Amino acid sequence: MLVRGIFLLIAVFATIGSRGLRAQDSRVNTNLGMGVSVPLNPTAQLIGASANVVVGTGYNFDQHHSLVGQFMWAGLPANRNAFGPIFAVANARDISGSSNLFTVTGNYRYRIQGNVFGVYFIGGGGWYYRRATISRQVVVPTGVVCGPAWLWWGFGCVAGTVSQDQTLISAGSSALGGNGGVGFTIRINEEGYKFYVEARYHYAPTRNISTQLIPITLGFSW
Repeated sequence: MLVRGIFLLIAVFATIGSRGLRAQDSRVNTNLGMGVSVPLNPTAQLIGASANVVVGTGYNFDQHHSLVGQFMWAGLPANRNAFGPIFAVANARDISGSSNLFTVTGNYRYRIQGNVFGVYFIGGGGWYYRRATISRQVVVPTGVVCGPAWLWWGFGCVAGTVSQDQTLISAGSSALGGNGGVGFTIRINEEGYKFYVEARYHYAPTRNISTQLIPITLGFSW
């Protein structure tokens, strides 16, 4: 998945470059990346590592100071060991849990860029929304023939068996949070395109259990 994402990022920026846009002539900055999010305690007691995707755009005041608005999605897969008691009480082996984090943040970035290598510091805050669901698989009795009607209503068909994931519980929590981190860049060409690697700490005081994680992101920016 990560490899495919990197090739997709290359294709996107190649398309932008073919339009003749020159980063050094514009005050606008953009970034697009993906990577792995590593949860920290207390989040790590319940959630495992997963993928993340970040996209953003902003304004460059000069070669050092910038404002960057970003949207980030991060998967928060359930830790099976932590959720074991829930599944045991429910007495259903087909039960599974999943959650996702969505953020919209405004950030300040200070960048030092050389001819090839660069470093930047970034931090800010915004809206953090965490959504969690517990679902189970509902199986239709054997002998039911797969058809368009089942697919229309969200059922699936695997090896001739019709089934559907039924949501048992769904809960969301939103809060204002903050982030801060550091990134390293490699200049790709004279147009100003850069490959970057970034690690950033995110914190949001979401209901009951705070959300804390470090997304490690690879991508392209200009």
